[in-house]
Amino acid sequence: MSLEKIVFHIDVNSAFLSWEAVYRLCHLGGRVDLREEVAAVGGDMAMRHGIILAKSIPAKKYHIQTGESITEALQKCPKLKLVPPNYGLYEKCSSAFMEILRQYSPCVEQYSIDEAFVDMTGTEGLWGEPVVAANRIRDQIREELGFTVNVGVSENKLLAKMASDFQKPDRVHTLWKQEIEEKMWPLPVSDLFFVGRATTKKLFNMGIHTIGELAKTDPAILKSHLKKHGEVIWGFANGMDVSIVQSEAPANKGYGNSTTIAFDVTDASTAKLVLLALAETVGTRLRVAGVRAEVIAVGIKSFELKYASHQMTLTNATNITTEIHRCACQLFDALWDGTPIRHLGIHTSRIKDNRDMRQLDMFDTTDYEKLECMDETVDKIRRRYGNDSVKRAVFIGSRIDHMSGGISREKRSVDYKKVTVE
Repeated sequence: MSLEKIVFHIDVNSAFLSWEAVYRLCHLGGRVDLREEVAAVGGDMAMRHGIILAKSIPAKKYHIQTGESITEALQKCPKLKLVPPNYGLYEKCSSAFMEILRQYSPCVEQYSIDEAFVDMTGTEGLWGEPVVAANRIRDQIREELGFTVNVGVSENKLLAKMASDFQKPDRVHTLWKQEIEEKMWPLPVSDLFFVGRATTKKLFNMGIHTIGELAKTDPAILKSHLKKHGEVIWGFANGMDVSIVQSEAPANKGYGNSTTIAFDVTDASTAKLVLLALAETVGTRLRVAGVRAEVIAVGIKSFELKYASHQMTLTNATNITTEIHRCACQLFDALWDGTPIRHLGIHTSRIKDNRDMRQLDMFDTTDYEKLECMDETVDKIRRRYGNDSVKRAVFIGSRIDHMSGGISREKRSVDYKKVTVE
């Protein structure tokens, strides 16, 4: 006998800000709860990572948006309280959050650092009816970890996620299929999962403003305007979703890192030094995963925020840092037109397993086995003694972090002795 599917979507309310608030209240002796202030977590404007990463609910009345620049946010609310990000703290909070979820079901899919899907099918005998179990999870997280979550309850992942986005914070909402017409169809079409700004604009031009109007539109018409994406969102508007909760993440289809540079790069040698730092981190990630990449791509964003990229397919897949860097430099030389550079990235695709299938070339005298052994040795030293324990001489005295990309170093931790905690 098949059991009726029960899926929860649990989403931390204003995650980064909530985690920051709880840490300051419970560990630093703070008396002001950032969640009750007009406050936001924002990047470092001096390092040109100046965007809003999370905002409090009171900040919403000033129309402050996640992802907008700090400058824009301060124009809307000059008294906005800004705190620096601390990803090291957030990763610990996320881990504790996921551990509680795994107490209720072995099938937990971490969707992002602050949200997860949980397959609760067949657990009624342990935890009670779905809404009872959802409230139990919500209460345990609040009591043990100090922050609040929203829990969406439904038969599939899509509807559970839509439900968790209903009224916040600290709420449990259901969105069963029989409730779609009442609870979901009146919402603006922009609230539907997978409907971004560009799609919203196209739907508005078609006279479609609500999810209900989208659900009742002939899918053939949507396909003619939006191609395959039109059929997908029509299905979502009607509550259709066949995806399952995956407790094991699927293998990565690509690995990459990018960095916003603290100053405009105007010379090729500095740009290539940044690419070397990115090659270090991308190569490390490939080796940790036990894979190699067959396609290398380089992306450049100019000081005018114009983006361009170029890629090449290698004869042999690689995870060797110097080989990745050499290819990245070739791509950079072919791509860069001399415009000052704000942002650089290296991305890889066509991921292969780590079996050594390198095709021999009688004209290539490079000792790839030696390079692989060197990279593996450096990886081991850095894992044991820290990333700064081994550094290429070219980075000594440089303004470029020798391992750039991903979550930048200044966001990994915060010296709270230098931060005013009220």
